[in-house]
Amino acid sequence: MIPEKDCKYICNANFLPWEKLREKTILITGATGLIGQTLTDVLLYANEEKKLGLIVLALVLDEAQARQQFLEHLTLGRPLRLLEGTVEELPDIEGPVDYVLHGAAETDSEAFVRKPVETVKISVLGTLQLMELARRKRSDGFVFLSSMEVYGYPQRGHKVVETDACVQRPEEVRGSYPISKLQCENLCCAYASEYGVPAKIIRLTQTFGPGVSEEDTRIFAEFGRYVQDRRDIVLRTKGETERSYLYTVDAAGAILTVLLKGTPGQAYNAADERTYCSVAEMARKLADANGIGVRFEPEDEQKYGYRDRLYMDLDTSRLRELGWSAGSCRGEDGDPLLYMYARMTESGLQSREHSDGSSHARKAR
Repeated sequence: MIPEKDCKYICNANFLPWEKLREKTILITGATGLIGQTLTDVLLYANEEKKLGLIVLALVLDEAQARQQFLEHLTLGRPLRLLEGTVEELPDIEGPVDYVLHGAAETDSEAFVRKPVETVKISVLGTLQLMELARRKRSDGFVFLSSMEVYGYPQRGHKVVETDACVQRPEEVRGSYPISKLQCENLCCAYASEYGVPAKIIRLTQTFGPGVSEEDTRIFAEFGRYVQDRRDIVLRTKGETERSYLYTVDAAGAILTVLLKGTPGQAYNAADERTYCSVAEMARKLADANGIGVRFEPEDEQKYGYRDRLYMDLDTSRLRELGWSAGSCRGEDGDPLLYMYARMTESGLQSREHSDGSSHARKAR
């Protein structure tokens, strides 16, 4: 579970109209993932604090494993129901589904190249199934968790807004992820237009904080393991990619804001604009704060499914106009990026060693 103080922060956020969730049933896909679990924890905490009478349906691949992950909620009898199945082949869901938070997707960059067909199937077939579910159930709200990657490769120095063209390269196998995300966005708009499904889109930057899995190989997890192991950070590229990041509980707040206050058929960028920097800058900042060094040992990026050098400076004005803001009233102290790392590592991110003794962090870029 995420820290109680984070749940309390979102529960008390004045930009969220919690009353809209009273006596409602909310389906979360990808519920055992980082963002899915954060949403589950936040909703169940708010339910108790505000006595909302809501029910959370969590779609999971393995119910036995999910029971361990959500053991505290289940032991305390909180209104959490686990549904075993996939988004491509949804299990039967009896009763109402008032809101859908759709976060199920492949997130491993290597899989985008190694299993591009499966990556597309999960995204497109899964979203189509959920759109039909929301249509049949006459859901009050639907949020699709998209990605900043749909924008392609903006020029350096350009502030990326939601109306910018989403330019992709279909001949690249790794395009299985961003192109399928873009197709899902179009499905949201199509169902909103033709069938009145109140589907909205949130384009998330990289998100991390408490709850990051020890198996996670994304850059923030790699860096976190270096810090915990007190070893120098090793970058396998020049670290020139630039982007913003987002704290997990701020992402949950952004998603719920879009769900309850957003406009159907519209997309919203979500990022903490204060964190914008290059990967190399982030590595140096983190190393300096923790008394370790940074080494650059470039190697072939393509085999790991990395993107080309990227400049993704998301403008979040549209989301902030709904009242949301990153870090407001959370009590963070100092640099927001270092705050995110501190909260992630203190929650128990663990180093995992390969059989050759090397760390996951060998792939940091």
